Amino acid sequence: MKALLDTCVIMDFLQSREPFAENAKKIMQASAMEMFDGFITAKSATDIYYLTHRCTHSDKESRNKLSKLLTIINMLDSKADDVFSAIPSEVYDFEDAVMIETAARSQMDCIVTRNKKDYAKSSVTVYTPEQFIELIEKL
Repeated sequence: MKALLDTCVIMDFLQSREPFAENAKKIMQASAMEMFDGFITAKSATDIYYLTHRCTHSDKESRNKLSKLLTIINMLDSKADDVFSAIPSEVYDFEDAVMIETAARSQMDCIVTRNKKDYAKSSVTVYTPEQFIELIEKL
């Protein structure tokens, strides 16, 4: 199974954000144990760096965290076609629309996010972290 992980799930893990950290940790552990193939977008990688740097105030530490993260999850490139397809999308948040288009083109099985309502019009199946954990535990 291939899952595109939303930035919020990654940040819950990296920053131990309660009450979401435990589920994010389970998802990251499952990815590390190759129970599924986890992905982020390259755009998410820049967002993760930025958000981590805001907390750590350290370029070196932020890059190190991102580097470690990328040892257990993979990265997808968003292409120009993804952006062009997202423009007329009925998905309200443009960034989410681009993520959906990237996931669809890359043949992801699902997107994992805490903001499921923002993905209501997604052509790709969307799970909350809790739903995704239940799913991968059955595999």
